[in-house]
Amino acid sequence: MNLITAFIASRVIGAFEDTITQLIALATLMPIVASIGGNTGNQTAALMVRGLALKQINQENANIFFRKEIAVSIINGMMWGFTVAVFAYVFYGNFSLSIVIFTSIIICLGIAAVAGAMIPFNLSKYGKDPIMGSSVMLTAVTDIMGFFIFLGMASIFLI
Repeated sequence: MNLITAFIASRVIGAFEDTITQLIALATLMPIVASIGGNTGNQTAALMVRGLALKQINQENANIFFRKEIAVSIINGMMWGFTVAVFAYVFYGNFSLSIVIFTSIIICLGIAAVAGAMIPFNLSKYGKDPIMGSSVMLTAVTDIMGFFIFLGMASIFLI
């Protein structure tokens, strides 16, 4: 399953080949977006799985957890997005590129938090072990969406 989702992620990148060739800095920055998104999603998933295992999270209070994790991910997205944007500006001298990566990281971390919470929650809800399969599905979401958002925004606003 992981190989299939990696292939899909590679096809997303391939769809933006022309954009990447016009601004090669995108190729060096896109792994950062996916990596930060993956870390955020995995952290959220770990908290969700622990909460489910300890019976601290259930149908009635899950929305509180979801809102909190989304808020934390947006704050982290702004903080890490700013850091990476400064890095991008220092190394590439392109303010527009900095804005695109800043915005992409915020969006990707929000999506990663939602996926990190929803995937194990829904697996548990439907009687499946939330630890089994969460990692592969979460990696697929964060990689595919991370590449799509970053490269999509770059193709719209930079090229």
